[in-house]
Amino acid sequence: MASKEILLLVLCWGLVVLATTSFGANVTYDHRAVVIGGKRRVLISGSIHYPRSTPEMWPDLIQKSKDGGLDVIETYVFWNLHEPVRNQYNFEGRYDLVKFVKLVAEAGLYVHLRIGPYVCAEWNYGGFPLWLHFIPGIQFRTDNEPFKAEMQRFTAKIVDMMKQEKLYASQGGPIILSQIENEYGNIDSAYGAAGKSYIKWAAGMALSLDTGVPWVMCQQSDAPDPIINTCNGFYCDQFTPNSNNKPKMWTENWSGWFLSFGGAVPYRPVEDLAFAVARFFQRGGTFQNYYMYHGGTNFDRTSGGPFISTSYDYDAPLDEYGLIRQPKWGHLKDLHKAIKLCEAALVATDPTYPSLGPNLEATVYKTGSGLCSAFLANIGTNSDVTVKFNGNSYLLPAWSVSILPDCKNVVFNTAKVCLVSCIMIFSYTNIKADEPLLEDGSKTVLHVQSLGHALHAFINGKLVAFAGSGYGSSSNAKVTVDFPIALAPGKNTFDLLSLTVGLQNYGAFYEKTGAGITGPVQLKGSGNGTNIDLSSQQWTYQTTFDAPAGSEPVAIDFTGMGKGEAWVNGQSIGRYWPTYVSQNGGCTDPCNYRGAYSSNKCLKNCGKPSQSLYHVPRSWLKSSGNTLVLFEEIGGDPTKISFVTKQLGSSLCSHVTDSHPLPVDMWGSDSKIQRKPGPVLSLECPNPNQVISSIKFASFGTPLGTCGSFSRGRCSSARSLSSLLLQACVGSKSCSIGVSVNTFGDPCKGVMKSLAVEASCT
Repeated sequence: MASKEILLLVLCWGLVVLATTSFGANVTYDHRAVVIGGKRRVLISGSIHYPRSTPEMWPDLIQKSKDGGLDVIETYVFWNLHEPVRNQYNFEGRYDLVKFVKLVAEAGLYVHLRIGPYVCAEWNYGGFPLWLHFIPGIQFRTDNEPFKAEMQRFTAKIVDMMKQEKLYASQGGPIILSQIENEYGNIDSAYGAAGKSYIKWAAGMALSLDTGVPWVMCQQSDAPDPIINTCNGFYCDQFTPNSNNKPKMWTENWSGWFLSFGGAVPYRPVEDLAFAVARFFQRGGTFQNYYMYHGGTNFDRTSGGPFISTSYDYDAPLDEYGLIRQPKWGHLKDLHKAIKLCEAALVATDPTYPSLGPNLEATVYKTGSGLCSAFLANIGTNSDVTVKFNGNSYLLPAWSVSILPDCKNVVFNTAKVCLVSCIMIFSYTNIKADEPLLEDGSKTVLHVQSLGHALHAFINGKLVAFAGSGYGSSSNAKVTVDFPIALAPGKNTFDLLSLTVGLQNYGAFYEKTGAGITGPVQLKGSGNGTNIDLSSQQWTYQTTFDAPAGSEPVAIDFTGMGKGEAWVNGQSIGRYWPTYVSQNGGCTDPCNYRGAYSSNKCLKNCGKPSQSLYHVPRSWLKSSGNTLVLFEEIGGDPTKISFVTKQLGSSLCSHVTDSHPLPVDMWGSDSKIQRKPGPVLSLECPNPNQVISSIKFASFGTPLGTCGSFSRGRCSSARSLSSLLLQACVGSKSCSIGVSVNTFGDPCKGVMKSLAVEASCT
């Protein structure tokens, strides 16, 4: 094969800086965009909640976000963490908000600080401290003087902290936006006129704090001027601000969905997520935020709901442990680059919409100075369509958007994913418990009613055998149980242990939603019908262990345990509940990305525990002599507990069709491939000290399967792909090769072909 037919390139994967971050600038807005230092900006943002990870993880999370093409990090502020007791504050460790904001600034990114202070966020009690509930005469989130006084006091404290550290952009800091309240428009009708006056008060209160940056209210169509009303949802391309003077902003683009104990694992295909983002920018949006970009972990008892799991992975581009999730992270990174190539045109003018036909939409941003960028969308869900635009033909897959930075050449299509992935490896280490388990107790009916969320019955200090537990679900938290029991002669002691699995965090008057045993509690058949006040019985197990070797993220596999909470070296890693298994039906893996996404459209892990692995941050571990304490509620076998390390495996895969656009990294390059445009397959080892050592699979034609299980399809090139790839890739950290019949021959004429490769890195 002639050398000119092998397109070997060494790619620089660093972020192309199209606009430098400028702190200390005046931040305003107009109808097109947020304006920083007098310049309209297209801004791509991602949510990272600082207490859902650790300070040791923050720099890496922020850097990976920047590498993925983000301009802004968005976070809530969590009132109940910072003021657990009234007037007693905590801003240490995972709660060090100032440190987090400063780290974002050091990386050269902006911050959107969503103070709220109501946050929802699947967070316990919506972020409100429990002491707030007991203030006489208080009613949350309405025109109520006790509540407004507390809300203003905390909001002002956070603003003052930021000002003291000079963290607002008006002071030279990274904070360019702040949010007051949160999704109140979804439930404000329940509060009537008092809700309307409350929102006006909240807006005025926020403005009076004089931050020097704009304030937003999400999901608030009547947000008073100059507050910007913004959109939250899976799609926001049809959203319109409530004033022609405000930009179109998307504060929560749900990158996946949260997991509930007892539920299957939801996920969102990256093709649909990218489609939603591209549609938003196509239709005039200029600020978009992924909720979440890194979800993290609900440590301690911070999960809300009720029944929100300890994992808050959210199928985000960075997974719960901070590892890059492919192909989602990489595909979105390319999307961001494509959008940034259009930034000058996007912010310079308003769009026009030439007609293409049913379910097809062209959007053009063209200026008198010659700037021109276009988006071509096929919003149909069934058929790919070839369209004519500006005299050229373009194939638009169903439910996709093509981006043309120069109104001529396609640099990116949302449905064309260059599948680049690494196989995840989980390494298990078993431990031995130091304490034996309590044995089950002996086996008239004990009737208990509770508002939720779970309860356990003990007689004479032992859990009622076989039927001693009851629990609700995320759709109905109430618990009504009848425990069959056998009483011993003489005195019997009854204990009921009532548990919450995250306090309600959403809805009108949600603070009035109760939990716990409200009765009646009855002994049926005992002849006395006595109502009994009951207390809890606690069981504790403790074991010591050595930390797994290496630096990879660590988790505990609680298979064999029942339900409870765990502490490692005094730090609560959260609730565990491996016995709560999701229903068998309803999973769709893989899931068709075409068509509108919803939280139950794409599910996996049916018939299995909702969560088995529980994150233990490396910074909480010592090399040896670590202490694991378990509060086990219903019984289990601690000897079955395993410690797991999660790491990227040595196998690296990529799968690219011959209809893919030229990689966005090569746009505008003067390299040889730019003069011969076409799709390119790229491989890059995930660790900096690795090189590609072998080619395990290669097929050009119609290969089948996914990474780790590729197989040849009905047609496959007869040429020796391995030798071509050996020449191009082995011994290098990264390589690229053109996906073309010129290189591999045409094994099946008239059929769309693709190149699938699995390689090893060592």
